[in-house]
Amino acid sequence: MLKKLVASFALLCTPHMLPAQSYDNLAKIEVLPGWRMADGSHMAGLRITLQPGWKTYWRAPGDAGIPPHFSFEGSNNIGTVVPHWPVPEVFDQDGQRTIGYHDSVVFPLKIAATNTDAPLHMTGQIDIGVCEEICIPVSLHFDTLLPPEGKRDAAIVAALVNRPLTAGEATLGPVTCTIAQIADGLQVTASLALPETSMAGLVVIESGSPDVWVSEADITRTNGRLQATVDMVHISSGPFALDRSQLRMTLLGASQAIELQGCQGN
Repeated sequence: MLKKLVASFALLCTPHMLPAQSYDNLAKIEVLPGWRMADGSHMAGLRITLQPGWKTYWRAPGDAGIPPHFSFEGSNNIGTVVPHWPVPEVFDQDGQRTIGYHDSVVFPLKIAATNTDAPLHMTGQIDIGVCEEICIPVSLHFDTLLPPEGKRDAAIVAALVNRPLTAGEATLGPVTCTIAQIADGLQVTASLALPETSMAGLVVIESGSPDVWVSEADITRTNGRLQATVDMVHISSGPFALDRSQLRMTLLGASQAIELQGCQGN
């Protein structure tokens, strides 16, 4: 299993990864100022536009890819920032399956202001991977004021609407999971009742920790239940604790996506 983990990380450093400065125009960023909401938080957005034919990645990029990393260092009057993730696409290329967005994507940002009556100075960068036949790392910088009187933005609203269904919206019951030790980590099997008519072409399981590598899920369906089994390995190769409440399971189908948070013991 450790060999698989090393191989997965090595894919990000192949000769196909070229210096970002050689491809300055592949990706552009635009801050969508957004609006102040009734609870005092602010909804803004980052729109990334790629050259035609290029793609970037979702938070769980699949077999090989670089998940977006947000940094807001240097910002003023900003507390927590929670990014929202539109439903991604699944790409199959050269025997590898990756998950992300092509041509453009808007990431809505829900921002908690420390002073709700003052403008927010949002500065920082987002680090992404951009791929066509080659993959390169790109850092996109932003620096803008978000005024309290901002207006609703149609592009942000559309990205917020384009989200996975919750368990309640999909009328699904709770997820149960069994956890077993393996040589260098844990094997987790998540199970839930899912009608045979419901399509789940891909199941993605996330541990809730950026330090834990998660394998592609092995999916089976038996007696109206879907089971997804993954191996989890900590980057230190040492033992780790899994918080069941932080486990996230996303079902990606051709016509819908469903996101389930947490699992119960079995």
